Amino acid sequence: MNTHLDFSTICALSTPAGSGALAIVRVSGPEAVTLCDRFFQPRSGVPLAERRSHTATFGRLVRDGELLDEAVATVFRAPHSFTGEDTVELSCHGSTFIQQRLLEWLIDGGARAAAPGEFTRRAFLNGRMDLSQAEAVADLIASTSAGMHRVAMNQMRGGFSDELATLRAQLLEFASLVELELDFGDHEELEFADRTRLGELADRIARRIDTLAASFAAGNALRHGLPVAIIGRPNVGKSTLLNGLLNEERAIVSDIPGTTRDTIEETLTLDGRLFRFIDTAGLRDRTTDRIEEIGILRSFEKADQAAIILYLLDLTDSTADDWLEASRWLRRYEKPVLMVGTKNDLARRSPIHTTDNVQAIHISCREPADIERVKQRIVELADTLTVGTHDVIVTNVRHYEALCRAGEAIRRVLAGLSDGLPGDLLAEDLRDCLHALGEITGGEIVTDEVLANIFSKFCIGK
Repeated sequence: MNTHLDFSTICALSTPAGSGALAIVRVSGPEAVTLCDRFFQPRSGVPLAERRSHTATFGRLVRDGELLDEAVATVFRAPHSFTGEDTVELSCHGSTFIQQRLLEWLIDGGARAAAPGEFTRRAFLNGRMDLSQAEAVADLIASTSAGMHRVAMNQMRGGFSDELATLRAQLLEFASLVELELDFGDHEELEFADRTRLGELADRIARRIDTLAASFAAGNALRHGLPVAIIGRPNVGKSTLLNGLLNEERAIVSDIPGTTRDTIEETLTLDGRLFRFIDTAGLRDRTTDRIEEIGILRSFEKADQAAIILYLLDLTDSTADDWLEASRWLRRYEKPVLMVGTKNDLARRSPIHTTDNVQAIHISCREPADIERVKQRIVELADTLTVGTHDVIVTNVRHYEALCRAGEAIRRVLAGLSDGLPGDLLAEDLRDCLHALGEITGGEIVTDEVLANIFSKFCIGK
């Protein structure tokens, strides 16, 4: 692995500036403990250099007689630290002045300011975690829902890595046997790798890779919110419902049909899950407005892309036949659909028509209790789409692309076995598959450019 990384001592604020009463400044590298001893005076009188790993010491931050703060210094000895290096975490008060002055002292003393993600990058380079686990650290920090938190924790603890390690270990055994055959090229009759067993293994691996790659859709929904499209004819209350769900005036509400010309998207967390609500342009049979026509086309696109559809009908202006016709039309979407009858406070109840994937509810968008009922129904529909607690879910586009390349390679192996291709061609495709899987965890060659791109997205103190 090519790593032109400066492994000198680094420092950074690991908590958001001005975020609370306390702040943590992290120092990592060969001189971390020695450097902190220059500015930290333990109340016990025992310097940090003599403290055992994973111990916390109360003391004062002092330089040239200037008392900056009282603080707690926690020492982590290599290799049993987050970065794999000697590390000191200084917990001080959350004053911006204190934080910046302490960083100035550390930099004047010989440390340098850490680059974005450099602590986690060092953890990867020092073997404390693989690359997919390192990326999960950023996902954990950015998690905004229980689902995203669960997936990030599972990946950071090695769930995805273990899955890939199992696939690679199975494949590597056969790849080694095929490579061994090539070493005995003068003896074409020798066949170390049983082609039938290799075919069975390749088929199992191909199906598992496809399953992991397919989980990216669910992972993307966890990361960005499960998409819920709000569709219906003009002036049925789509924008009013969106505003009610968000509890704010996000969309323009007007009696003029066609007010919403384009889609409006907002996220909302319900029951620990992130949803992305999409208010679409009103559907109508004809319009002379070109902009509105484009908006209607986008409405259908969003309905196709959504995981859940909310189809709104105006109870004051719809008949039982309208409901039945809409229900039949909505059955074409093989996804959960909730038909929402609006303006219930102004209308007589209409018959409710439901099918396996189409359910219905009557509400007034102005009634908070009705909005809560809609939220509950949305959560119930989402439950039918929720993946298992222990399932490995792919949320990273880099991992998804690598899995796609691995899947293409293993399918070439299957095709080659079916066509009776020689071992050298099979070996090349096996190597391609192993390489693609290895790229995810960093087990294969990963360039500085790739690493820099990955860790540049991290915050400074991580």
